[in-house]
Amino acid sequence: MELSADSLQILMVTSEAVPFAKTGGLADVVSALSLELSRNGHDVRLVMPRYYSISRDGMDKRPEPLGVPMTIREEWAAVYETTLPDSEVPVYFLDHEGFYGREGIYGPRPDKEYSDNVRRFAFLCRGVFQLCRMLSWVPHILHGHDWVAGLVPYYQKKYELQSEFSNTASVLTIHNLGYQGIFPLEDVKYIQDETDWLSMSTFEFSGALNLLKTGIICGDEITTVSPTYAREIQTPGFGHGLNGLLNYRKEDLTGILNGIDYTTWNPADDPYIKPHNFSVENRKNKAKLKRVLQKEAGLTVDTGLPLVGMVTRLAEQKGIAALCGPGHGSLADILENLQVQIVILGNGEAWCEDELKRLDVRFSNLKAWIGYDERLSHLIEAASDFFLMPSLYEPCGLNQLYSLAYGTLPIVRRTGGLADTVENYNQATGSGTGFVFDDLNPSVLYNVMKWVLETWYNRKHHIHRMIRTGMKLRFSWSRAAEEYQAVYTKALKKKE
Repeated sequence: MELSADSLQILMVTSEAVPFAKTGGLADVVSALSLELSRNGHDVRLVMPRYYSISRDGMDKRPEPLGVPMTIREEWAAVYETTLPDSEVPVYFLDHEGFYGREGIYGPRPDKEYSDNVRRFAFLCRGVFQLCRMLSWVPHILHGHDWVAGLVPYYQKKYELQSEFSNTASVLTIHNLGYQGIFPLEDVKYIQDETDWLSMSTFEFSGALNLLKTGIICGDEITTVSPTYAREIQTPGFGHGLNGLLNYRKEDLTGILNGIDYTTWNPADDPYIKPHNFSVENRKNKAKLKRVLQKEAGLTVDTGLPLVGMVTRLAEQKGIAALCGPGHGSLADILENLQVQIVILGNGEAWCEDELKRLDVRFSNLKAWIGYDERLSHLIEAASDFFLMPSLYEPCGLNQLYSLAYGTLPIVRRTGGLADTVENYNQATGSGTGFVFDDLNPSVLYNVMKWVLETWYNRKHHIHRMIRTGMKLRFSWSRAAEEYQAVYTKALKKKE
């Protein structure tokens, strides 16, 4: 396999990529990083499942079927091909009706998983090698994303060390350590021969099967999505039981801050907010967008009232227990006692969805949309004055970066990528790009909101200064891509 100093062949292995399938930031990151690496001259390709929701219209079907050797039996799939929008980056879809011909990505709804997910994603990971053979294309780098790709480096080391993939290096990116792909240990029979107990320590974790652990052990290099999160996950408080292993592999662990795609998230030409686009030099239309959102949300139309937005998964990680659960200072107290409007878009845990629906009926200064809508997410980012992210932990976070670009000040907990990207407001000087806090409970959230609103009503010149500072920042994918290229080089040196 010839290695050019200027160009690499890179295969991204993922369960999500925009615009095809998305549950969170992973989908944005995979596509944006792939596009940036392609712009840098690399041959980047993606492979992912063809879920029921992904239309085959306009795709090219490979003439031959793909046979994938699995432990129970050989499985077969069709392969469809298209490209990422406005690019020549190929995307290959493995079309297996039994595994992917159903609603959802990981389960029928956000808080439920399919019981056969081990088989579904083992097929994806083993199918990677068969796909490359079909294409007569051998990547220098196999770049897997999260637990769904954790078996890629394992399969390479177990089956491919004497094959054309012997010099291929593997990189695993951990987008969220809280999701590890944990399943009953007996499901290992779908991955390897049950008589092969020598490698069970590669899979076993507290009596269960852990696919992310497998990837961490077998990957040549490991990355995660911010420098602070890379340090945090080596500690008991953030390691979700894998901190010891990650600390052991710390020389192979790199935190690379995500960028954002400013062609998609740019208030100056965002199609979702036309005709009210704006820029750091002229923000007049931001007030018009605020009125548009207030009207659509059924709120009092008044630009003098501070508007706080949230676009989030309703999951424990996102701090919803402190915000929406019981306790003095929770969302109900904020809505009842403070002069503020709040708009929330999200779905996830059923109890939180139900609570938001109840509060939506009770309070006229709250609008809660349950679900996800791309247009609404852009409108909320553009129209809001503040954006709340009270995360228990946050590997990187993208919404605070979108918020900064749109002149919407983030209110964030000091953790992970939030700590790396938001500078806390200094009341004495007016500097900063948002409001940062440390503890997470209802009382703290209530006091933080009082601090934000006191600043809004009494120090508007500081608000304007922070907005201008934030809008001028750039968290580019070009920087991130250069750091990933350095990781790829490091991984390939291990193959020399």
